[in-house]
Amino acid sequence: MKNVDVAYLVDKSLAGRPWSREELMFLLKEEGLEEVLFLAADRVRESVFGPVVHLRAIIEFSNICKNNCLYCGLRRDNTRLVRYRMQEEELLAAARRAVELGFRTVVLQSGEDPWWSPRRLAGVIKEIKSWGVAVTLSVGELEYRDYLLLKEAGADRYLLRHETADPLLFAQMKPDTTMEKRQRCLWWLKELGYETGAGCIVGLPGQTLESLVEDLLFMQELQPEMAGIGPFIPHPDTPLAQAPPGSPLLALKVLALTRLILPGANLPATTATAVASRGGREAALLCGANVVMPDITPLSLRVHYEIYPGKGQADPEKDPYRYWQEKLKSLGRVVGQDVGASRQPLFTSIKKGR
Repeated sequence: MKNVDVAYLVDKSLAGRPWSREELMFLLKEEGLEEVLFLAADRVRESVFGPVVHLRAIIEFSNICKNNCLYCGLRRDNTRLVRYRMQEEELLAAARRAVELGFRTVVLQSGEDPWWSPRRLAGVIKEIKSWGVAVTLSVGELEYRDYLLLKEAGADRYLLRHETADPLLFAQMKPDTTMEKRQRCLWWLKELGYETGAGCIVGLPGQTLESLVEDLLFMQELQPEMAGIGPFIPHPDTPLAQAPPGSPLLALKVLALTRLILPGANLPATTATAVASRGGREAALLCGANVVMPDITPLSLRVHYEIYPGKGQADPEKDPYRYWQEKLKSLGRVVGQDVGASRQPLFTSIKKGR
């Protein structure tokens, strides 16, 4: 690449010009470019969103999952995990608390729990939508008709991280599904008009820099409105217990590159970045992230939503909204007062029908 400086990266990003495989590999691999890359990503974020950071309240309403993903503490073969499932009234009470605290988006997240059928979930969505807030779902792979039902119930966004775009790695890590099915679900969500969230885990065993470039190229093709990027954190009750954790620095580099390829997307400073390194969320906010998603699940349940160790203790139990208001103020940011819609369509220049 020629003229790799902050201005070049910012200008190319905001112009919506596609990034080549060679460019992404160079920026990911080259040592000593981190400062330039992070500053460019932060300037793109500032150009699109200004100082605004949107807060989303996550409610993890079931840690029961039918799948057996190798990296996840919720995997069905983990018999050491204390399982729970919130009922409708519990979930609505938690969502009501989120709205009363000031959150403008409620994120409903769970394992793939068959008891929580799309029809049952649709009733909850309708009630929460009547309160004037946005609803994001993260409940895994469903059929097209189910995504349609949930969209008609009022769901605004759907987070379904693609996890990895490396087909061999995907097959190893997620034995209950296929990469083709995962990606088909994402295209369905786009087709149905959801603000669609993809994203990857950085540092999975067997992952290469080439794998991560495939992740970036897939997101450039998909043009999701959201993307969650975080480092791999091994869980002691999974087959990957002895695997080394992912590099927090590499995860930040992938986050910064995601900002460059998706200038108008909502990118969270993920909980995994906070667990992997002290000040990880703040670091993410300085290299492209513009969203924070505090966990407001009741603490007695939250500690059992253990995708990876430490996740349940990453957020304060008492008034996380005010906590992040003050934290963001110290970073020169302000909390967004609207629902925080993606601005990615304004910048989309790569279109691919499915």
